[in-house]
Amino acid sequence: MYIVVNGGGKIGEYLAKTMLISGHEVAIIEQNDKRIELLSQALPQQALIIHGDGCDSLYQGDAGCEHADIFVATTGDDDVNLVSCEVASTVFGVSRTIARVNSPRNERIFRRMGIEAVSSTSVISRLIEKEALEGAVHAVMSLSQGNLLITEVTIPRSQERSEARSVKVSDITLPEGSLLVAVSRGEALEIVKGSTMLYPGDVVMAVSKEGLEDEVRDVLWSCLSSDSDKS
Repeated sequence: MYIVVNGGGKIGEYLAKTMLISGHEVAIIEQNDKRIELLSQALPQQALIIHGDGCDSLYQGDAGCEHADIFVATTGDDDVNLVSCEVASTVFGVSRTIARVNSPRNERIFRRMGIEAVSSTSVISRLIEKEALEGAVHAVMSLSQGNLLITEVTIPRSQERSEARSVKVSDITLPEGSLLVAVSRGEALEIVKGSTMLYPGDVVMAVSKEGLEDEVRDVLWSCLSSDSDKS
């Protein structure tokens, strides 16, 4: 598939990485100079990075929207996501548009416009089944056929433990039906592997069965508050 992503923040970067790993072609549009520089360093060379306004048909054209199978808007602004999806659909005829919705009350508006709306607490199993989020997230489908949620967990800092303390993901026992998929540390975003190390202050993206969010959070919090040395 050819996927165009509007928004090169942490979510857009993660999605682009995941799609590229899965063998898809990806273009990402971002207008912030600093994020463009970071994306150029973080994404593989085969990613097409466009510096511009994702709501502007000119830059969507540069990104190859006329050939896109899916257009995904991941910015933190619902208005931007709505407009960019509408441009992709009406100007370039992209048949499938997906938008991150930051305010749950806006979900109905997006859906009325024919845009698939996703928030951090939305069920994403239908998107996985339709191959919008393959790769790391796709593995979760083997854990559960029920509703899946994607949440962010911030591992708290503590004066009682050293900032050098860390834990390897493969050493963490998560509840059945949950998976860690990405970790954000400052401006860097990393797709989680078994060898990934977690530190106090990290923001971890987890996918789990609905209802397991608190348990996943408690496991992550406790794994770095143990008296035993895990570094």
